[in-house]
Amino acid sequence: MFLKAVFPGKYIQGENVLNQLPHWVKWFGKKGLILASRSATDKILVPYAKDLAAHSNSVEPFQGECCEKELNRLARVISRKRVDILVGMGGGKAIDTSKIAADRAGIPVIIVPTIASTDAPCSGCAVVYSEEGTFDSVHYQKMNPQVVLVDTTVIANAPARFLIAGMGDALATWFEARSCDRTQSVNECGGHSTMTGLHLARLCYYTLLSSGAAAKVAVEKQIVTPALNHIIEANILLSGLGFESGGLAAAHSIHNGLTALKETHSFYHGEKVAFGVLTGLQLTDASPQESAAVYSFCEEIGLPTTFADIGLIKADRNKLLKAAKKACAPTECIHHEAGKITPEKVLQAMLAANAMGEARKGNSRAKSRE
Repeated sequence: MFLKAVFPGKYIQGENVLNQLPHWVKWFGKKGLILASRSATDKILVPYAKDLAAHSNSVEPFQGECCEKELNRLARVISRKRVDILVGMGGGKAIDTSKIAADRAGIPVIIVPTIASTDAPCSGCAVVYSEEGTFDSVHYQKMNPQVVLVDTTVIANAPARFLIAGMGDALATWFEARSCDRTQSVNECGGHSTMTGLHLARLCYYTLLSSGAAAKVAVEKQIVTPALNHIIEANILLSGLGFESGGLAAAHSIHNGLTALKETHSFYHGEKVAFGVLTGLQLTDASPQESAAVYSFCEEIGLPTTFADIGLIKADRNKLLKAAKKACAPTECIHHEAGKITPEKVLQAMLAANAMGEARKGNSRAKSRE
């Protein structure tokens, strides 16, 4: 097994970098197709429509789910229009659909995220769901995106909840990469972690702790600040490089398990991953100091720390066991953790994470009444 790391071709972040999109489309192809989510249509396609249309780009609305039905539909569109460069605009599922569709068609892809809610933009893998939104599988592309354009003005004007969810996704990066390094487990690009991947994963965590709260204030006021720039980079670039070249473990498997419970479907990927991080800390017997630091961070910026925070208000053990069993499927990355991981262990860790979150909330309420 070799050391292995992967990166996007180009990563460009800043205010109004969308002005560069026509240049990069022309650089890679002659016939462009833009797969646009509803947010991309509202925030990008309307103000930039004239420039984009001038460079032989057609627009295809994203249907809302990264599933085989949507991928097959998009494949037919690419073939019929003889597209040679695909642009994915929107959130994580529109981006993942674009990456898979471009890979299957053998054409380059440019990614333009309208929110910083996941680490999907830079990675060479994507999650496929069922039409109902339940996790199905992970698809690995031959290459990472050729260009990732991150317009900080667009992201600063998106609802704050997206950025916060992105911090939840990024929060898992260091803990999962650390677990993979400790057990010498394979990373998401098929090798062992490089020093680069591990250090970027660690930098991602420290950036969240140092700049997360200030970035939340900035995005709530829709202003671009250094802190917001740092967190956008952490959510998209550092987390993307860190998880792919460092590896995944408990947190993302627990997210995948939670998707089996329909009550969680209205919550974002990063929100469920954040609860997966807290569960992972219980599962791996993290130190009280480390656990407290992560809980404090989640509480400060508004990430879930209890079942109720992800819609599981009346979840009984049988229902939670269903999620734990899915999280422990043989192909899941939770088995990158040390020791033998079983559904019962995961269930106990989930219950413990929730109990800790509830206790901390109760203590906080009690102090506020004093």
